[in-house]
Amino acid sequence: MSKKQEVAEQFGDRLVVIDHPLIAHKLSVLRDKRTPTNIFRDVARELTMLEVYEATRTLPTTSIEVETPLATTTCETISGREPVIVPILRAGLAMQDAFTTLIPTAPIAHLGMYRDEETHEPIEYLAKMPPYIAQRSVLLVDPMLATGGSLIAAIKTLRDRGVKHLTCVVMVAAPEGVQRVFEYDPDVRIFTAALDERLNDDAFILPGLGDAGDRIFGTLAIND
Repeated sequence: MSKKQEVAEQFGDRLVVIDHPLIAHKLSVLRDKRTPTNIFRDVARELTMLEVYEATRTLPTTSIEVETPLATTTCETISGREPVIVPILRAGLAMQDAFTTLIPTAPIAHLGMYRDEETHEPIEYLAKMPPYIAQRSVLLVDPMLATGGSLIAAIKTLRDRGVKHLTCVVMVAAPEGVQRVFEYDPDVRIFTAALDERLNDDAFILPGLGDAGDRIFGTLAIND
C-alpha cells in the first residue's frame, strides 16, 4: 500500500479530498508549468471557490420566514457569526478572495510565515488576529500542505489564542504533511483538492504544482 493510500484510509473523514470534475479540470491547469501567472491566479481562485462550498457544508443554519413576490415561505440562513478566514501569507492570499466572495462579511485575519530553505521549518513574522477569534470557527487557508510544518505552526498559533473549531483548506497535500498535522492535532479537519504521492528530497510535493507563491505572484526565476 502506498503512503497516499495509507493516509487516506487512516484518517477517514478528517481528511476530505474533494472529488469533482470541475476541480479536477482546474487542478490540471494549475499543475501545467506552461500556465501563465494571470491564468494561474484566476484558476486558483476558482478552484478555491469550489472548495469553499464543501468546507462550509456544516455551518449551522436557522429557519426564517421570507415573503416572496407570490407567497410567504420558510428559508434557511446561516446562524451565529461568520467564520474567521485566516490565510497564511503570502500564498494564502490567493485563496482569500474566494472566501470573501461567498462569505463577504467574514472577518479576515492574517498569519505571516515563510519556510527556511535549509531546515524547511516555518518562521512566523506576522500574526494579526481579531480579539474575538476564540469565539468563532476558523478556516485556515494555504495552497500547499507539504511537510506540514507551516500548517502546524499556524494551528498552534490559533489554538494558543483559544480557537476550538478549526478547519484547514488547501489545494494540494502530501501524505507526509497530512499525517504530521493529524498526529499533532487530533481535532482539526483538512479539505484538499488533491492528495498527491509524496515529497521529494527538497520537501516539495510530487507531482505537485511547483511553488504556489511564486506562480501566483510571478516571482519565478526567469528561466523557470
